[in-house]
Amino acid sequence: MAQIKRALISVSDKSGLADFCKGLAAFGVHILSTGGTAKMLRESGLDVTDVSDDTGFPEMLDGRVKTLHPKIHGGLLGLRDNASHREQMAAHGIEPIDMVVVNLYPFEQTVAKPGCTLEEAIENIDIGGPSMLRSAAKNHRSVTVLCDPADYTATLDEMKASGGSVSEALNARLALKVFARTAAYDGAISNWLSAQGEEGKRERFPESYTVQFRKVQPMRYGENPHQSAAFYVEAGVTEPCVANAEQLQGKELSFNNIHDANGAFELVKEFSEAAAVIIKHTNPCGACSDPDLLSAYRRARDADPVSAFGGIVAFNREVNGAVAQEIAQTFVEAIIAPGFDAQALEVFSAKKNLRLLRTPGLDQVAFQAERFDMKRVVGGMLLQDRDLKGVSAADLRVVTKRAPTEEEIRDLLFAWKVVKHVKSNAIVYTKDLCTVGVGAGQMSRVDSSRIAVWKAQETARNAGRSDNPIVGTVLASDAFFPFRDGVDAAAAAGAVAVIQPGGSMRDAETIAAADEHGMAMVFTGVRHFKH
Repeated sequence: MAQIKRALISVSDKSGLADFCKGLAAFGVHILSTGGTAKMLRESGLDVTDVSDDTGFPEMLDGRVKTLHPKIHGGLLGLRDNASHREQMAAHGIEPIDMVVVNLYPFEQTVAKPGCTLEEAIENIDIGGPSMLRSAAKNHRSVTVLCDPADYTATLDEMKASGGSVSEALNARLALKVFARTAAYDGAISNWLSAQGEEGKRERFPESYTVQFRKVQPMRYGENPHQSAAFYVEAGVTEPCVANAEQLQGKELSFNNIHDANGAFELVKEFSEAAAVIIKHTNPCGACSDPDLLSAYRRARDADPVSAFGGIVAFNREVNGAVAQEIAQTFVEAIIAPGFDAQALEVFSAKKNLRLLRTPGLDQVAFQAERFDMKRVVGGMLLQDRDLKGVSAADLRVVTKRAPTEEEIRDLLFAWKVVKHVKSNAIVYTKDLCTVGVGAGQMSRVDSSRIAVWKAQETARNAGRSDNPIVGTVLASDAFFPFRDGVDAAAAAGAVAVIQPGGSMRDAETIAAADEHGMAMVFTGVRHFKH
């Protein structure tokens, strides 16, 4: 174990630092520091030696040079068990430094501010910090290195248990964290600078792109048992999502569970009103918006109860006991929601394998539009903006002789939100803010429509109903109809209104078909392909 005698401390994020350093002082650790950090520690009552006094060389160039000195890096890099290193260090008056506590200039936060200039970004590129972190991490057998205040407590706990030492095992974990942090930091700098276009005009997509993910869960297997897998979380994600959800109970999440939970939650986030969504194999088989969450769940489930069996359920409101009792009647793999009340948790506790995922609150969802949607291809990566485009009633363009009623507009907008999350070619029939039939992933748009109608009619028959469930519904299509046959099929099935992007060479034929059937049709001017 490495005994901590001298520590070098220089941080931008000073949270928890005073208490940590008081803990070090209790073990007689000699503290070296710089600038504002040294000032803050002295004000906290601690004895601190300025780095410039230790090196005999003043801070200079507006603080750009202060720790870039042989006495600092020699004290970090010198191998304690190498006689030659010890002799050279002694000859040059270099004392070992046993601990480094450094976090970096806030480059990422600086460039995230609107209007950040190139000069501001450059000034927030840390040089000495990464250099010290990397030197200490390289020599982690002898040097403890901390770049995250979250590690202060564990480090002090180990020192208390060992009389002021830190184990090689903890040092190794902390060093690995440092290399990950400096890699992410350099990646953020590279990404931002390589997006600088001519005359200071930023490009949306940088010339090179680096992103870091942290492994949070090894998995038994991937999509199929013969595929190995693990779950990684992207650094810097703050919006509520499956990546920062907390698992409250149940079996370990599988690869497919996480993928489907993501699909379910991203759809339910579309609604400001209370809503329930059920996903099966990444496609919604039921979705409903209703002020009564219990009613929303029942209606979403009953839209396709066969597919709902074994699905993933998502809510945008806290799940209560009554909703939990209803869910418990059907086998589902997982539930993801902003919360579960005490009664719901009690109900679900009887189903030990059921996975419960609690996300951060959804009161005000702040979508991180600056983050890219990434699709991997063999040997490369496709980057694009996230599909966060929504439409309102004011955005709709009525193209038929008959305009939709207020109730139809409400259902059309609901259907538009759902179809955005269905694999292309996508068709969604809805009525009263609930899905009635969903057709997904077909090579022909009219085939997706036929499947959606068949699913709805099959569900009605299974429930002992003789009515045609498509009568009075509205239809959403994720892309334009290339031919009028899709509209003809929808009208024949009983749909009364259509929402689609428009933009086909044959729009006039499609509009004429809708007029012939007395249907209302609106164009959004937005396409929602999802592959």
